[in-house]
Amino acid sequence: MHTILQPPGWVQPKGYANGIAAEGRLVFVGGQIGWNSQNRFETDDLVEQVRQTLRNVVEVLAQAGAGPEHVVTMTWYLTDKKDYLNNLAGIGRAYREIIGRHFPAMAAVEVTALVEDRAKVEIQAMAVIPK
Repeated sequence: MHTILQPPGWVQPKGYANGIAAEGRLVFVGGQIGWNSQNRFETDDLVEQVRQTLRNVVEVLAQAGAGPEHVVTMTWYLTDKKDYLNNLAGIGRAYREIIGRHFPAMAAVEVTALVEDRAKVEIQAMAVIPK
């Protein structure tokens, strides 16, 4: 089981946790991007790339017997902060559709580029499957 770490008096974060404590089997998901299982992009739209990227994360987790509820941390790498901020509502809908209402510890970082030129987002995750 995971325990959300929320220091007393801190404002409750929206859409992520400040920290999570967990014990169990660790699962590391390498950086996933918004292409399909054949390494082809179907869209250049950020929200749709986020949706596909999250699907990819979930598919990798499933190979270890894990699900979205086991994710304890995610790092999002984005090529355009303004595009991200302008699409928060759609990104939130995609997140809840794929991950649900589970909000791990997260960081989002703007980068100048990703290795795949069409990629607008890359997400790395770590999960813990309870003993």
